[in-house]
Amino acid sequence: MTEKFNQQQPKMPTMGHRPGGGRGRFAPTEKPKNAKGTLIRIVKAYMRWAKIILVAIFLTAISSLISVAIPYYVGKTFNTFNITDRTVDSSSLVSLLIIILSLYLANWLLNLINGVIMLKTSQKLVSTLRTEFFGKMQKLPLEFYDTQSHGDIMSRITNDVDNISSTIAQTTTQLTSSIITLVGSLIVMISLNLPLTFTVLLCVPLVALLTKTIASKSRAYFLTQQRSLGELNGVIEENILGLKMVKAFDKQEDVVQQFKEINERLCESSNKAQVWSGYMMPLMNVINNFAFAVVAILGGILSVNYGLKVGTVVSFLTYSKQFTQPLNSIAGMFNTIQSALAGAERVFEILDYEEEAKDNIDAIEIQHPMGEVSFHNVCFSYDKTKPVLKNVSFHVNPGEVVALVGETGAGKTTIVNLLTRLYDSGSGEIMIDNIPITHIKRDSLRKCFSVVLQDTSLFSGTIMDNIRYSQDDATEEEVVKAAKIAHAHDFISKLPKGYATNVSAATDNLSHGQRQLISIARAVLCDSPILILDEATSSVDTKTEKEIQKALVSLMQNRTSFLIAHRLSTIRDADHIMVIGDGQILESGNHQSLMNEKGRYYEMVISQMGKRGAR
Repeated sequence: MTEKFNQQQPKMPTMGHRPGGGRGRFAPTEKPKNAKGTLIRIVKAYMRWAKIILVAIFLTAISSLISVAIPYYVGKTFNTFNITDRTVDSSSLVSLLIIILSLYLANWLLNLINGVIMLKTSQKLVSTLRTEFFGKMQKLPLEFYDTQSHGDIMSRITNDVDNISSTIAQTTTQLTSSIITLVGSLIVMISLNLPLTFTVLLCVPLVALLTKTIASKSRAYFLTQQRSLGELNGVIEENILGLKMVKAFDKQEDVVQQFKEINERLCESSNKAQVWSGYMMPLMNVINNFAFAVVAILGGILSVNYGLKVGTVVSFLTYSKQFTQPLNSIAGMFNTIQSALAGAERVFEILDYEEEAKDNIDAIEIQHPMGEVSFHNVCFSYDKTKPVLKNVSFHVNPGEVVALVGETGAGKTTIVNLLTRLYDSGSGEIMIDNIPITHIKRDSLRKCFSVVLQDTSLFSGTIMDNIRYSQDDATEEEVVKAAKIAHAHDFISKLPKGYATNVSAATDNLSHGQRQLISIARAVLCDSPILILDEATSSVDTKTEKEIQKALVSLMQNRTSFLIAHRLSTIRDADHIMVIGDGQILESGNHQSLMNEKGRYYEMVISQMGKRGAR
């Protein structure tokens, strides 16, 4: 895919940034998205388990009502003491103490059951979100991955989803409990004494003003924190994979400096977010203590001068704390809520991203494809401004071998990408067996191709698994046969574990050439009517290259083959050679006819192989 990176990359306004680039869309000077809308989406996602949630809410409601009732009975116990007569109503006191103890035990049991239910539900949601996120990744167009930091995407599916989980587990029942506790406490307080009730209510506007002020300051920093974390993950991921290049070009200090700058931005935004959210609890405690002191003073005055029972004052002192406790809980959850909303926005941003165009309603399954390929006036641009292909037209008969040659960035790989519908053409028509590829279901279309790309891709597993990747039901004998055709069997057999040797995309236990041979064996096993070799022999030595070319001769029989190669010696025997330049087909013909024309192809061969090698 060399040429597309020489074009200007398309701008993606809905997404982030490349590692080491700008500060991203969520810099501190920018306004965050709608937190309310994000919260609503989290709730909707959570309500997939509505029945379990209703059970949890019911248990929370009972627990909250019990919490409201406890101070009432505590006040009753004080009223069993008659200060004037210095007597105690022992029977009532024992009964009340048993009731209070029973209420505490019931409350503990309900909270335990409720906590288990909510934790299990939150983990189900996390599992579902991650599955949906990963499924969405399979449906996103290729251009998305060409322009996004892979580390940032990984951060979204791990860190950001975890933040959502933390919020659900910690806040759902607490919010429900807080509302019920507030309402229940208010009703009981009104029934006991109105003046003291109004005194307790003094803290409500103070808490509301405090929460609003801190929310407006800290939310932007939490969003910046999540963005910086994703950018940092991107730098780490790229440098781990490219460590050899970092060391080869002596860029260790530059990489450390780049990491340090991003890490400092993350530290700065995290500090500001935590500092602002950290103001909440100390200030809340000041408000709570103020309300408690006022209730105590006023309650004492009413008790001494107006005959208010001491038990009622004790109950109000408890309710003053209990009434503000839900507000404290919300304040305590504020940090988590802000962080989770920031993470949720980033997760939903991916889930809302426009997917790869769906198959047409009338799309068909192509039956027994022959491999005939036609391009009719095809135009394409990666960034919608600078054209990569301009009115490209050609026809390939079944079983023919077509070679695409040209300078880097000419559009060779783009032609293959359009043929396989990794990208859709801007205009024109591409056909297989006289059927427009847009009228063929993608799954059916891509079964028509066996592909070996310049950049090899191996997946975690054994060599056997990787060769079998194209055909899950292939037998061991078929895998070995494919490896022999690709000239991979010899080196695989010499490995300690042979075909059971574990490999992955990141490990370096195989040379690049060996990895490419495995990719070729995978394409051999696929046995599709159209074969695409994009610089398939670029990483093997000359001797192995010649052996592979001999093997490919038999492999390409009765198959339509597209060869992309910079080494012109690999495409001399092709039925058609198309010279691509400036997005157009400059020349077309076989090797001898193009050499006789002494045009662009002739110049390329002479410059690369000399006059003797061109014969």
